[in-house]
Amino acid sequence: MSITSSGLKVLVIDDSNTIRRSAEIFLKQGGHEVLLAEDGFDALAKVNDYQPNLIFCDILMPRLDGYQTCAIIKRNARFSDVPIVMLSSKDGVFDKARGRMVGSQDYLTKPFTKDQLLQTVQELGSAKQGVA
Repeated sequence: MSITSSGLKVLVIDDSNTIRRSAEIFLKQGGHEVLLAEDGFDALAKVNDYQPNLIFCDILMPRLDGYQTCAIIKRNARFSDVPIVMLSSKDGVFDKARGRMVGSQDYLTKPFTKDQLLQTVQELGSAKQGVA
């Protein structure tokens, strides 16, 4: 097949510069276009302007947390089908359940590895690419 998961636009939302940069490096090595946002408000503007294929969203951020950011994105009909993966340093059942309630498709615990990140992109991105 000629369709691969490369070339996806991936938005990474995290208030940690280290996490943003790590994700950017891993995703670019996987052949993806990467957009970065440092908080929910920054992310909302970028989602609207760049229309990413996949979003990674930190839960604990100042001003607008990951749950609020995810819920706002999912309420917009233009972006309701964009997969969102919650990022958190906590691996709790409550956090995962709350993420699903606001519309996230998956949950990745920080720190994540390059393989975990790219596998998540491949799984969610390939389904999304079929729609595009």
